Amino acid sequence: MRILIVEDDDRIAKPLAEYLRRQHHIVDITPDGLEGWEWSQSGLYELILLDLMLPKLDGITLCERLRAASSNVLILMLTARDTTSDKIIGLDAGADDYLVKPFDLKELAARIRALARRTPEIRPSILIHGDLQIDPGSQQVTYAGNILSLTPKEYMILEYFLRHPNQVVTRSAIFDKLWELDKYSGEGSIKTHITNLRNKLKAAGISEDLIENVYGIGYRLRHQ
Repeated sequence: MRILIVEDDDRIAKPLAEYLRRQHHIVDITPDGLEGWEWSQSGLYELILLDLMLPKLDGITLCERLRAASSNVLILMLTARDTTSDKIIGLDAGADDYLVKPFDLKELAARIRALARRTPEIRPSILIHGDLQIDPGSQQVTYAGNILSLTPKEYMILEYFLRHPNQVVTRSAIFDKLWELDKYSGEGSIKTHITNLRNKLKAAGISEDLIENVYGIGYRLRHQ
């Protein structure tokens, strides 16, 4: 799933994002409600993990604004408030579920799976780039009908590029999105993973680098 975390406490947001990325979700973080509203307007997100107490725009108001705009994105509210009235307010504002801090990450993952089962229509669609296809649901990659065997990091990089087909992406941006809390990796490791990914794509039959270098900046998905 493509998940947006709207949470102003890095001690919660960053470990949570890393945990979800290890499960191959695509995760973005924003620290305030107003920016969360702006990011949500892209229509890319299938789930928003929404803190109740936020700067600029609180979680309840953001939730109400999303529902007033007819957004059907899943909203799981995260809050330190553990009273029935607060839960009712959150659910009445349009939240699909409510989880009280501190919470167990495994419980959060189970609630996300349950929400996805309740709304099968939001299951991620196939990502297509020429003869290359990615199925985010099964995490299967094929080229011209043949299955490619990728490592988890290679898969995450390739999916990231297919979700940002018109953007020039720096190594630091990839590191921030996919490697945020990995103490044993650096930006140099991304270059190695991209090289290995390119070699596998070439071996599958792609004659030129699908991920091209943009001199002095980073990388870009080559147009087909």
